[in-house]
Amino acid sequence: MDKPIITESSIKIPSSQEFLVDVDGFLEGRLVKHGVDKGVIADIAISVTEIVNNAIVHGNKSVFEKAVTVEIKAENSEVEIVITDEGDGFDPHNIKSPIEDDNLLKEVGRGIFITRALMDKVDIDSGPGRPTRVTLSKHI
Repeated sequence: MDKPIITESSIKIPSSQEFLVDVDGFLEGRLVKHGVDKGVIADIAISVTEIVNNAIVHGNKSVFEKAVTVEIKAENSEVEIVITDEGDGFDPHNIKSPIEDDNLLKEVGRGIFITRALMDKVDIDSGPGRPTRVTLSKHI
């Protein structure tokens, strides 16, 4: 795969940060279509960008041939977005808090923290030896 694969409810990209703009455009188009407020779209876009970036860099180790898939479902008053990588997983219980003294000056480790602050629900399904699946939910 050398370019995004887009359907009505999903986008699949190679593991390269150059495709983050495609994910952003895909999401914004779908959310605008569902009448989502611009402020809520911004919160969702920031959150998805953080998680997709993690999937590319940490999950798939920037191996171009591995894909990241973003699926969106908007029903009633909620948006659910599922981001899946093709990596080897991790233990979500080992995520360090970026606001602990030892982590304050680190340049990485804030994405999940930011996402949890902006979204209503963040569910991380991962474990050693299997892909990671992150589900984000936001009331619209």
